[in-house]
Amino acid sequence: MSSLLTNTSAMVALTTLRNINNDLADTQNRISTGMRVSDASDNAAYWSIATTMNSDNDALSAVQDSLGLGAATVDVAFTAMDQAVDVVSEMKAKLVAATAPGVDRTKIQSDLSELQNQLQTIADSASFNGENWLSQDVTTTPADAVKTVVGGFTRDAAGNAAIQNISIDTTSIALVDTGGTAGLLNAALAGVDGTIVTGANMLDFDISAATDSAADLAQLSALITGVDGVLSNMTDAATSLGSAKSRIDMQTEFVKNLSDAVDRGVGQLVDADMNAESTRLQALQTQQQLGIQALSIANSGSQNILSLFR
Repeated sequence: MSSLLTNTSAMVALTTLRNINNDLADTQNRISTGMRVSDASDNAAYWSIATTMNSDNDALSAVQDSLGLGAATVDVAFTAMDQAVDVVSEMKAKLVAATAPGVDRTKIQSDLSELQNQLQTIADSASFNGENWLSQDVTTTPADAVKTVVGGFTRDAAGNAAIQNISIDTTSIALVDTGGTAGLLNAALAGVDGTIVTGANMLDFDISAATDSAADLAQLSALITGVDGVLSNMTDAATSLGSAKSRIDMQTEFVKNLSDAVDRGVGQLVDADMNAESTRLQALQTQQQLGIQALSIANSGSQNILSLFR
């Protein structure tokens, strides 16, 4: 039946064209934003997951920054400890030279005093961002000697977030204890009686009064043994710092890879397939043109009815 008041064909064509225009708008939005899920109305479940994971990724980025800070602090301490080991090795060599008969021990002590000052300078200078692990109070506040570096961010199956920390006990690596005698350089040197060789530890012993007597040479030998023990402890401390540095470096690499994996996972959920969207855009544009043409044909039906009365 042909009706002048109700054009069914035009209504169908208009509905089809409206749906095509809506699909075209969605496709153009995906192409312009690069996302197929840009808000909750697109896909509430995927949007919720992606939002949470992006938030966690921001936390992982902060963890990377913290690890970088921790790595820098450890690196400064490791570098200073390595230098201090070289200085103590040189001190040991000079003490061995001081056991030779007739040597001028006053001049040797002058060199040793400079090396002692250098050790103190190294310990005091091993600071990064206000943290100095080689010169600190490990006697009065031993708990403060346990340093914490943020090492990870996790979320369990229940959705509870948690921070994972890397703890480093710096008690055994402190060169100078500003609150007592627990530092590697503060410890009393075993076998040194403090008479011929004055001073009790690495930073203040003095051999200038030593002579070629058997008793004095025995004290120098004891001093060498004590310095060698300190050197061994410092080597162990350097090893501990190296292990801590390696762990932080490995954790940094893991967090970076984890962050990249989260990015890829979120992308799988919300990113638009640009190849598919481009193809869909061309198809919809063609359908739009055909829809407009179909609507035009349907609207011309009224003119056909008028022709019946001519």
